[in-house]
Amino acid sequence: MNLGSKDVSDDFPTNKIYLNNASVSLMPTQSIEAMNEFLISYNSLGPDSINSEPFVIEKLRNTRKIIAKIVNCRPDEIILTQSTTDGINIVANGLSFDSDSNIIIRGMSHEHHANFYPWLRLKDKLEIKNLSVDENGFFNLDEFNKFLDKNTRLVTLSHALYNTGSILPIEKIGKILDNKIPFFLDSAQTVGCIGNFDVKNLKCNFMAFNGSKWLCGPMGTGLFYCDRKSSELLEPISIGGESAMLYEKSNLAFKDLPEKFQTGFRNYVGIVGLESSANYLYRYGMENIRKKNMHLSNILRQELSKNNKITFCGPENPEEHTSIVSFTIDDHEPQFVVEKLEKQDIILAVREIYDKKIIRVSPHFFNTESEILQVIDAIKRL
Repeated sequence: MNLGSKDVSDDFPTNKIYLNNASVSLMPTQSIEAMNEFLISYNSLGPDSINSEPFVIEKLRNTRKIIAKIVNCRPDEIILTQSTTDGINIVANGLSFDSDSNIIIRGMSHEHHANFYPWLRLKDKLEIKNLSVDENGFFNLDEFNKFLDKNTRLVTLSHALYNTGSILPIEKIGKILDNKIPFFLDSAQTVGCIGNFDVKNLKCNFMAFNGSKWLCGPMGTGLFYCDRKSSELLEPISIGGESAMLYEKSNLAFKDLPEKFQTGFRNYVGIVGLESSANYLYRYGMENIRKKNMHLSNILRQELSKNNKITFCGPENPEEHTSIVSFTIDDHEPQFVVEKLEKQDIILAVREIYDKKIIRVSPHFFNTESEILQVIDAIKRL
């Protein structure tokens, strides 16, 4: 069933106007109930009983299936992690480099810490080539092409930016690299909100995102996409009985995907909640989510633009940004604005562009026009 643009706010109960979905989103009631039911059932079976193992395996399999549908890949190419950061570190610490290697990143401290610090840590092992960015975070394709050489070991980029919502030209980069140079993508700000998603068209080898932002899952759930052929490029950064096997007495061999990168117990109850949320979003329709998000975002932008004290951050073209709306207000520090509105049960966020603090509003499909209008009114009354 396709729910279209139906108002689903009642499925996401809260006494707040919650507009910080680019950080952590609300969960639908059905997902909270699914987690509760899982805990009761798992406990009843006996957590370490004969019957509990197939019960858990089925839950993990179902989660991979729905995530694979959303990003268009094989279920065994989805590794269940705890966060986007986990997936980034799997690549940063699992890829081999030599002294002549270089990697290409974008914007240095303009980037989210999770997709900057793991690469910066490699600076003594290889050369880091940093793409310069404009005021919206975009880089020049000519400079990118000049950076590429025979020693480029990896290109790592965000799909969309956490501070302004700018959507980077990932498809163009994928075509340039054409699977000849490993390509890592941080898609934490796009999976679940950008519409229909096709990881194969992006031509990235690896991709990390999480379940608690736009996918409306619980905290402590993350996803790492690893192209099946590309898994050979990575050495697992942790190992255990779930990810490796013993052969010829003392020799070890890694298991196939997804087990190769997934050792130890998982956050089973969180994964159950994620599967429920992902199914909810999928039924609503990923394109419908994008349309609803942008509709709310456009209302906010149009009304705030009437205030000459407000300066927007990020691109104006709606095709170039997510539903994130970032701005500053003359004579009002962002922290003051966010704290003032939170006292009115309106949840926004303070973020940064380099050292500059900004206000970030990130509506999702369960928000309503009425809520957006209340936020606009509250800002007018500052």
